Amino acid sequence: MSNFTSRPLYHLVRQPERKEPGRKPPLLLLLHGIGSNERDLFALAPYLDPRFLVLSLRAPNTLGPDSYAWFEVEPSADRRNINEQQAEASRQALLRFIPQAVSDYAANGERVYLMGFSQGAIMSASVLLTEPDLVAGAVLMSGRILPEIRPHMAEPEQLAGLPVLVIHGTRDQVLPVTHGRASRDTLSALPISLTYLEYNMRHEVTDQSLATAAAWLTRQLNSPRRAASE
Repeated sequence: MSNFTSRPLYHLVRQPERKEPGRKPPLLLLLHGIGSNERDLFALAPYLDPRFLVLSLRAPNTLGPDSYAWFEVEPSADRRNINEQQAEASRQALLRFIPQAVSDYAANGERVYLMGFSQGAIMSASVLLTEPDLVAGAVLMSGRILPEIRPHMAEPEQLAGLPVLVIHGTRDQVLPVTHGRASRDTLSALPISLTYLEYNMRHEVTDQSLATAAAWLTRQLNSPRRAASE
């Protein structure tokens, strides 16, 4: 199912396949990587907890046919130069989208999770670290944390106990594992409930990493501490 309304980000929808009586469904937002589109991670939906209302978002910047980005990147000799204006605009678009989606789809606003790959993981981290009141946790796959978001970061007490899963490949040829380890170090210095895992994989989602992410998300839904009060 797709949605062409005036919402700021186009997305695909998987309705919950199993509903909890008397509860609004938890919401899971999937954020793809650069050069991809909303259909990419949407293919993972059948492997995720059936209680989730799943929205797979399309990034707002067009690179080409069926090719989108949360922000453009220009490689240089010593670093990757990002389009900071696009990155911030995408962050703001996500901040607007989340409460609107909660309202429009009658989802549980206290159980909103993000799962992003590569640039989608970068944006997921940017949202979680700056506006933690909007999300209940995040899965960050093969991404990194932008130094540009540091001025916008929430106070540590706002992040206390927030669950985050970081997965990175030791053979990642796009964002080397040093980025994953830097994310680990940054998040470990915060009062976040961090799970960090490395797998022998490239810049990809494997059966193993997907199974880990799916199981982690299910544990969050089953956690009484994170269960919403209706």
